[in-house]
Amino acid sequence: MTPAPGLKVFATLLLLAVAGLAAPTWAADAIEVKIGAAHFPPYTVRPEQGADTGLLPQLVQALNQLQADYRFVLVPTSIQRRFGDLQQGRTDMAIFENPAWGWQQIPHQTVDMGLEDAEVFVAKKADGRDQLYFDDLQGKRLALFNGYHYAFARFDPDPDHLRATYNATLTYSHDSNLLMVQAGRADIALVTRSYLSDFLVRNPTSLDTLMASERIDQVYHHYALLRPGAPISPEQFSALLRYLRETGELTRIFQPYRITVAAPAE
Repeated sequence: MTPAPGLKVFATLLLLAVAGLAAPTWAADAIEVKIGAAHFPPYTVRPEQGADTGLLPQLVQALNQLQADYRFVLVPTSIQRRFGDLQQGRTDMAIFENPAWGWQQIPHQTVDMGLEDAEVFVAKKADGRDQLYFDDLQGKRLALFNGYHYAFARFDPDPDHLRATYNATLTYSHDSNLLMVQAGRADIALVTRSYLSDFLVRNPTSLDTLMASERIDQVYHHYALLRPGAPISPEQFSALLRYLRETGELTRIFQPYRITVAAPAE
């Protein structure tokens, strides 16, 4: 009986580990798998400008160093265009996706990545200001990222709706949004817990200026979406992620950004 593709890949990886051998970066005849890279810091940072920074490039590097059958490559896309690129075959995979972000009707297969992040509210510290400040958004000036789906707004990303209903300023920079709050030009910004952690490392003086909410707008349980006919199956990709999880590579990449690494749901 021929083993299932995912089991075959996983068995190969285990043999490499037992033998103490490092897999080559990729074989000459490796199958190319194209992953859409949209600007979603700290996961992917400005891919349209050729930048190779962020967590996604680190994950791709780990996948390519792990095995020789597949060569994972990044294809620049955008938040607004990423699902169209997947449907048209320009990419094989959309990654770090959440079920609330509007892809249920798109033909796809999902892989639970076993990664969780969360979106939090951030305000400027002030005398007498505590966590109750985040309970009511009415009358507050919000700084949001254009194109993102927010739970408090019922996941409606329409810019006109967000401006009219929530007094929102929309930008394409989380740094700008946090700096607007810090300068008093906005009352609240929404960022992922992972992004805030990275921002405070890069801007340590902001630790004394900004406060994050205990209230969570949404929890991101990350999935990878594979288009029908993708050159790698969900079982094969799951096997690769499982090996990276069990060897501690996922923890090494994601834990510094306060992204939870856990076994995917059965």
